[in-house]
Amino acid sequence: MAISKSAKIKAEMEKVKAKITEQQAKLKELEQKHREAENEEIVDIVRGMSVSLTDLPGLLQAMKGGALGQSVPKSPDKEEPTE
Repeated sequence: MAISKSAKIKAEMEKVKAKITEQQAKLKELEQKHREAENEEIVDIVRGMSVSLTDLPGLLQAMKGGALGQSVPKSPDKEEPTE
């Protein structure tokens, strides 16, 4: 007995769904690894600054508020050419 066209399509759909589920799990794992790597980089940077643990919150708050200035200069507003 031959497999119907709709049964073949349904089987293919199930294979694709399984692959999607597998890829979503892989993506979630990679996102977690990326987050961990970023956190490690942040810790390394902070440790390299030789800032005490008691001073760190104040320093971060000052940076957030802009009290320490811009680490990356803002680009000047581009003026539109007049004709």
